[in-house]
Amino acid sequence: MHTRTFVAAAVGLGLVTLSACGSSDDGGSSQSESKSKTVTLVSHDSWAVSKNVLADFEKQSGYQVKVLKDGDAGQAVNKAILTKDNPQGDVFFGVDNTLLSRALDNGVFQPYEAKGLDQVDGQYQLDAGKHRVTPVDYGDICVNYDKKYFADHKLAPPATFDDLVKPAYKNLLVTENASTSSPGLGFLLGTAAKYGDDAWEGYWKKLKANGVKVVDGWEQAYNEEFSGSAGGRKAGADRPLVVSYASSPPAEVIYGDPKPTTAPTGVATGTCFRQVEFAGLLSNAKNSEGGKALIDFLISKPFQEDMPLNMFVYPVAKGAAVPAEFTEFGPAAKDPETMAPAKIAADRDQWVKSWTSLVLK
Repeated sequence: MHTRTFVAAAVGLGLVTLSACGSSDDGGSSQSESKSKTVTLVSHDSWAVSKNVLADFEKQSGYQVKVLKDGDAGQAVNKAILTKDNPQGDVFFGVDNTLLSRALDNGVFQPYEAKGLDQVDGQYQLDAGKHRVTPVDYGDICVNYDKKYFADHKLAPPATFDDLVKPAYKNLLVTENASTSSPGLGFLLGTAAKYGDDAWEGYWKKLKANGVKVVDGWEQAYNEEFSGSAGGRKAGADRPLVVSYASSPPAEVIYGDPKPTTAPTGVATGTCFRQVEFAGLLSNAKNSEGGKALIDFLISKPFQEDMPLNMFVYPVAKGAAVPAEFTEFGPAAKDPETMAPAKIAADRDQWVKSWTSLVLK
């Protein structure tokens, strides 16, 4: 998920760069490279964790965590592929199901069955049996709507993909470029999953005829074009529909100033595509033991329960508590579109190419 650039953009969220923070005490014993006390996590720019949660892991494990951020998810995965023989770190976090096969086919990861994996819901274990990656979180890419706009116009907000091509919603939707944006790609995959190989292009022709606007990335779409976001309201935005995340409405509440009592935005739950995000032990990792401990930590209850309000995603561990704001304002979609990673790998590039010529030209 490149995921939630929402995190970086959320007003008032002070992300702390966690590069080699914390302390460790090796008791004065000499450590070989394989017993190094530093474990390096390579991730996308949306990585975040509470300092106290990370500090507890460092104290209990004896490992010091160093974090290297490598741009958005696509950039980070491509760099991991290019550096697989001499990786930048020990664990990679942030490859999602839209990019998973690319990483697996290029041998980026080595197998490791994480401790606690039995507590992770089987539907997210897309590499079950081989254990080259471990699911850590999931989220839904969905159309968000501006509640005030639809109330003022006495118009029901759209609920499904089919609704978006109706005349009532002409010139209302802004989405992201599927070739440059994670949510843009997710939305394209959602339409391909919904309408199939034969009909998704016809759907996009209708969407284009209905005035869909395409911009490069989420930041521009959500904070400049979408009338329902805090940034959009300030910018005088005029599009009341945007491709974003199911967890965007809770963020509008949590970071609102003043804080609203209810979310100003809603989710068209029949437009959602599910992203699952994974971590894996990098092939040729210098500190594989530390890497294994770090992966175990990523699916442990402390991290899983800390994650939603830091990265605006949902935990995969059974029984992990979800913040009240999520259940009230941004519940996960009950029946999102999904697609097998192998299908995505086989068709993604051609779909994006076809989409580009169809929608942008």
